[in-house]
Amino acid sequence: MALTLLKLGGELLEEPAQLAEIGAVIAGATQPVVVVHGGGREIDAALKRAGIAKRQVEGLRVTDAATLDVVVEVLAGAVNTRLVAAIVKAGGRAVGLTGADAGLVPVEKAPAHRSVDGTMTDLERVGRPIGAGRPALAADLVAAGYVPVVASIAAGADGLLYNVNADTLAADLAARLGAARLVIAGATPGVLDEKGDTIEALDLASAAALISSGVASAGMIAKLTACRDAINGGVEEVLMVEGKQGAVLARALEGSRADVPATRMVAALEARAGSNR
Repeated sequence: MALTLLKLGGELLEEPAQLAEIGAVIAGATQPVVVVHGGGREIDAALKRAGIAKRQVEGLRVTDAATLDVVVEVLAGAVNTRLVAAIVKAGGRAVGLTGADAGLVPVEKAPAHRSVDGTMTDLERVGRPIGAGRPALAADLVAAGYVPVVASIAAGADGLLYNVNADTLAADLAARLGAARLVIAGATPGVLDEKGDTIEALDLASAAALISSGVASAGMIAKLTACRDAINGGVEEVLMVEGKQGAVLARALEGSRADVPATRMVAALEARAGSNR
């Protein structure tokens, strides 16, 4: 049965009723699901409480040692545990993990990030996935009927922990697990154009054009780059959807786009039944 990789934006996991609904959707999925989650707003709030300045570039968090401590505490602690509990309460068999567990997502320090305007930024303790082949822990858990729930933290060969962009980590796992579909759920119904309308379909070329033209926002640049990497890694399609409504999220997990405001991204639209618009 085809596997779906679901990436959940942290903003979807803050309010108890919405968290419970998402937990029920995941527990009720009819196909295997692996979940990756972020927690950006809760990290921002924790940094503010700690008096640590937030630094980001094009949706990527610049992570010094003090920031990393907060990231680990929020993601691997509060957010991951809450989500696991919500899935278990709804009858699912969720297991909380990070990318560091059993070397699930090996990383190296990310190189300096080149912005669209050419500016170079050292992201510090940010990791770039470098794994190859089957991610055994996640694959074995799925085969045994569990739902791996992965916080976007990983470890390098140097033994250090690294913050990993959740979209980037989700794309890496989706490709290495051989997922048929990557669903990225957040607060907006997919990729928006200049008018604020959802772009229904993208391919690699049109996504690259959105980035180079400046239409894509800072946060969307990281998502589109991750989508590109997933597709280049063999994932058939990526659906970017609004995850606030359980019914919409459930249909997206099944691969249905009926009544689902979403952006679908594939390698080449022309090779897949036209433009899909």
